[in-house]
Amino acid sequence: MNTDYKQKLWEEYSKKRTPELQEKIIIEYAGLVKLVAGRLSMYLGYNVEYDDLVGYGTFGLIDAIDKFDYNKGVKFETYASLRIRGAILDQIRKMDWIPRSIRQKQRKIDLAYQSLEAKYGRAANDEEVALELDISVEELENWQYQTKVTNVVSLDEFMDQGTEGKVEQNLTAEYDQPDKIVEKQELKEILIKTLETLTEKEKKVIILYYYEELTLKEISQILEVSESRISQLHTKALQKMKMKLGSNIELLTSY
Repeated sequence: MNTDYKQKLWEEYSKKRTPELQEKIIIEYAGLVKLVAGRLSMYLGYNVEYDDLVGYGTFGLIDAIDKFDYNKGVKFETYASLRIRGAILDQIRKMDWIPRSIRQKQRKIDLAYQSLEAKYGRAANDEEVALELDISVEELENWQYQTKVTNVVSLDEFMDQGTEGKVEQNLTAEYDQPDKIVEKQELKEILIKTLETLTEKEKKVIILYYYEELTLKEISQILEVSESRISQLHTKALQKMKMKLGSNIELLTSY
């Protein structure tokens, strides 16, 4: 993607917001929509079609273009990614397609992790969680696979107040208030400590996925296991991290 061309487009669009210029900008950033949709599709599996996610995200891109202030010097990709993600999640919430039984299983797993951590003072392993739930390890893995679709919602609980408000809050924190930047750095340090509660494989999956931005397929090739196993490890890691990070789980979505 030509940076000079993009800059020229924004300069023109900031002066004259014509439908033609808007369409050109949409085309330039269509890949960003596909990237965000692709990352979210990992959680959703076959529950929502990838093309539908791209469609929902495109509305978020258009909204971002309409409301973006080029003269503020904010990186558009950062701003747009939040709005694209928000538009997709808002639509998913409206669909309310996650069965009650899946939500109940997620709650039981969360409570089991909380109870065992309070009891042992450390992160629980699969065998302990399965015993606590009175199910087999194989059944627990099945539950975790089913409940991974709820993680995409729990990861973004912070957006429940409204996509626009949260986006503006994130941008203000990152670009306008130095004290907030320091606070975010402290939260990142908490995230690093949280990684220590994971197994080595779970830690590698999180680092490769969120920091190195590799795909599931790429990670599976590096770790020499199946994509489904990588997805399973990712789900387990998120469940453990969610217990530690609480409302700060949003740190994972900022990369």
